[in-house]
Amino acid sequence: MMDRALALATQALRLTSPNPRVGCVIVAADGQLLGQGHTQRAGGPHAEIVALQDAAAKGHAVRGATAYVTLEPCAHQGRTGPCCDALVAAGIARVVASIQDPNPKVAGQGFARLRAAGIEVEIGPGAAESRELNIGFFNRMVRQTPWVRMKIAASLDGQTALENGTSQWITSEAARTDGHAWRARACAVLTGIGTVLEDDPRLDVRLVETPRQPQLVVVDSRLDTPLDAKLFIPGRQLFIYAAVINEAKKTALQAKGATVIHCPGRQPGTENKVDLAAMLQDLARREINEVHVEAGHKLNGSLVREGLVDEFLVYLAPKLLGAGQGMVNIGPFTALAQAVALEFRDTTLIGPDLRLLARIPGRDSF
Repeated sequence: MMDRALALATQALRLTSPNPRVGCVIVAADGQLLGQGHTQRAGGPHAEIVALQDAAAKGHAVRGATAYVTLEPCAHQGRTGPCCDALVAAGIARVVASIQDPNPKVAGQGFARLRAAGIEVEIGPGAAESRELNIGFFNRMVRQTPWVRMKIAASLDGQTALENGTSQWITSEAARTDGHAWRARACAVLTGIGTVLEDDPRLDVRLVETPRQPQLVVVDSRLDTPLDAKLFIPGRQLFIYAAVINEAKKTALQAKGATVIHCPGRQPGTENKVDLAAMLQDLARREINEVHVEAGHKLNGSLVREGLVDEFLVYLAPKLLGAGQGMVNIGPFTALAQAVALEFRDTTLIGPDLRLLARIPGRDSF
C-alpha cells in the first residue's frame, strides 16, 4: 500500500509548493481500500485529511484502520490543523509512515502524539522514495537553502550556443517538453540578466499542464532588466536580486510587479555583484524548496564555483557544434583533481537526445 501512497504523492509533484508532496492510503483490517488522497495546494488539506474525507464520502468507517502515509503526519497548527490529531479523532489504529518530517515544528512530534494516543506507528517503508520526491523541502528544512538544479541543453561536444550566441534549438522538442516538466516541479526558475537581455525569455511552463507557475528569480546586479521584458507575467511572483540599486529603476520595476532585493557581495571587491549564497538563503526564507536554473555559462560558472549547485539536468543533442559557448564558465584547471566531481543518477533517452541527471556526491544525505 505504500507504493500506492507514493504514487499519490507523485501526483502532487507540481501542486503543493512550498509544502511537501505527500500521499495517504487508508486500509481496513481485511485489506479493503477505504480512502486515499494527496496533499493539495498550500492552505488546502493535507494528504491524511483528503484520505479521511474520501473515506467519509464513500460511506466507509475508518475506526481500527491503518493509514499509510509518505511523511510523518504534522503536529503543528500552520495553514491547516495538525493531521496527527485528525487521525486520532478518526479512530485510526495504526500508522505506517515512510520518514520523519524534517520540519523542526514536527520532527517526531507527530509520531509521539500518535503513540501517546495508543496508535501503533511503523516508520521506514518508502523512505528513500519519499525523501527524493521532497528533496527540496528536506534541503530547506535541514540546510536552510533550496535544492539547486541546473538545467543545461548542449551539443555532444558540450556547447550551449554557437560563437554568435545562436542556441535555438540545439535539442529536440521532446527534450524541451521534458525540460518544462522539470520547470513545473520547481518552486522557482532562476536566470541571469544576460539571458534576459539576449533572449527575452518568459521562462514559464507552457509545454506541459501545470496547476501553478513557478516563481521567477533574476540575478541583475545593476537593475538592467527592461521594463518591457516578456518575463513580466501577471500573477507570477518575480524576484530581482541586485547589488547596485537605482531607486528610480527599482520603483519602476516594482510598479511592474517585481520584488527588488538588495543583496550585494559582502567581501571587498564584490560589492557590485549579487551575493549568490545570501540570495539562496533569502529564497529559503521565502519558502522556496527547489530552484531550477536556466542561465548562461557565466552565471552557471559562478554558481558552480561557489558550490551552490546540487545537481545537473543536462540534455545532450547528438550533434557537434565545434567552437561555441560552453556549459559553465569555470577553470581553467591545472590538475585533474580540481575537477568538480559528480555522480550520475539517471541516463534516459528523450526523443533523439540523452538526458543526464548528475549530482554532487553527498548532497542528498540528510
